[in-house]
Formats: sequence, C-alpha cells, structure tokens
Amino acid sequence: MTTPTVLFVHGALVRDGAWWWRPTAALLRDRTGVESRAVALPSCGETTDGGGLAEDAAALRRALDEVASADGTAIVVGHSYGGTVIAEAGPHPAVSHLLLVSSYLPPVGATQGSITSDEPDPVAVRQDADGRIVVDGYDEDTFGARFLQDADERTRREGWSRVTSQDVRAFGTPTTATGWSGVDSTAVVCTDDRSTTVALQRAHAERATRSVDLPTGHHPFTTRPDLVVEQLEAFLP
Repeated sequence: MTTPTVLFVHGALVRDGAWWWRPTAALLRDRTGVESRAVALPSCGETTDGGGLAEDAAALRRALDEVASADGTAIVVGHSYGGTVIAEAGPHPAVSHLLLVSSYLPPVGATQGSITSDEPDPVAVRQDADGRIVVDGYDEDTFGARFLQDADERTRREGWSRVTSQDVRAFGTPTTATGWSGVDSTAVVCTDDRSTTVALQRAHAERATRSVDLPTGHHPFTTRPDLVVEQLEAFLP
C-alpha cells in the first residue's frame, strides 16, 4: 500500500503554515517516515496572486492534484478555518482521510463568519486600511494567553510574529461544497481551547466519522505534536 502524504491547511489570520506545523512534521517523519507539507493560502498573502476562500480551496485542490499525479493518496489536516477550506475544495480522489483539529465541517451555504457568529467571546477583528481583516486588540501577551497558553514563551512570541491580515472574502464567501462528506474523518476537540468553544467544536465533530478529545489549547500540532502524530498514525498502513 502506498504511503500517504500529509497536507496541512492552517487557520485564519496567520501565515507560514509550515512553521505552525513543523513540530508535528518532524515527529511524524521521525516515527513513520511519512512526509508532510503545509498548503500556502492566498487569502493570507502566502502567494502572489491573492484571493479569498475560493482561491484557498483551489490551492488545496492543486496540492491534491500533485499527489494524485504521482499515484499517491493524501491525509488532509485542517485547523480551524482550514476545515472550511477543505469543505470548499470539494471531494477529491486523492483524499484518504481527514483530520480536523479544533475545526469545522460546514454545510453548503455557510460562511466562516456565520460559523463563529454565535460564539460567546468571539475573536475580535476589524478591517484595516486596505479592507483586509486583522485581529483587533491583541498584543503578544494577550494573543499568547488565548491561542498558545500551553506553549513556551519563545513559541508564543514566534506565533505572534506570524499573525497577519486576511482577505475579507475568506470570511464572507458561502461554501458551495462539502469536501468532508463521504470521507473517513476524525475531529479533534481541543478541550482547553480558549479560542473556539468546546460546544462549537463538538457541534461540527458530530459530522465526522469519529471524534477524540485532546487536553490542549488551539494549536496542538505546535504544542503537543505527540498527540497529533498518534491520531495520524491511526490512518497509516
């Protein structure tokens, strides 16, 4: 059986998905020999062409096409907004499994903004002078306390340096597909998450094949790669 490739789709309002994913990528390679990479999201300014949700989904489809062209299969890991990207990317024959980490499995017609609209303490955002969405009212300390409370000081600092603006269309474009439907999937519920409530995570996890609780904050692939690799190992031949 062919060893799969792991593709990581990061969340909203950050850049450099490879940095966020690096601890898990290194441990996964050491334990299993499986290679992985992060998908660059145009809406976060990670490509020169830019765009919103549609362009992010197209970037994921291109990565999956590359895997398929080599007769391979892919495990796709979506974090937070990354689950909405997976949904919009639609079904793809290269996808063997999905791992959704504190993420979403939205129905057709949902927007990223509507998914989180009922949260009791939503992450504050605003539009900047260029009309892009940015986090509002955070600094290195408050960002770290909310999103990376289980990380060390250096990781919090480096995470804050990777916060970025994002195209408003990433938040306001309704999904037109359900790429999670019909695919074996595990939803990871991060029970110490201070960004996304456990209730919202569980509501979306009900659409997955199975769910598992991890005692982590919002970014376990950065802070507890061992726990994430354990979940990925369950998918490996």
